[in-house]
Amino acid sequence: LIIFIYKIYMKITKFFFHIINLLFIIFYLYPGSILGFFIYNDFNKQPQVTSDFAFFSSNHVYAFLILSTLGLISYLDKKKFVISYFIFLSVILELFHLVIPNRSFQFYDLFGNIFGVLISIIILNIYFYLRKK
Repeated sequence: LIIFIYKIYMKITKFFFHIINLLFIIFYLYPGSILGFFIYNDFNKQPQVTSDFAFFSSNHVYAFLILSTLGLISYLDKKKFVISYFIFLSVILELFHLVIPNRSFQFYDLFGNIFGVLISIIILNIYFYLRKK
């Protein structure tokens, strides 16, 4: 029964991961701020969750932290692939901003993307290390 429940839980988790991943890519590539439109009724205004960190965009850190954590939990058995996917996604999505109107490539955002992925890896590694004890 526990294994059955676990399998259902993992299928639901993977489903949510794929939906959130798709929405994330759409929001990231749209030439304007979809969230800004929903919150401020203005595609040009970007909501700011917290003030930015010294070398990273806080919004990008939070977004990639949440997405990569969900992805790593969803695919525990494919950890190396998932990490590679998120590093690739971090870079390629930011590079697309070079050609998308009303968007601009920023190392600040790229570092935030990668930092969010690294934080999720560290958090999950600590969790699984403590769980073994």
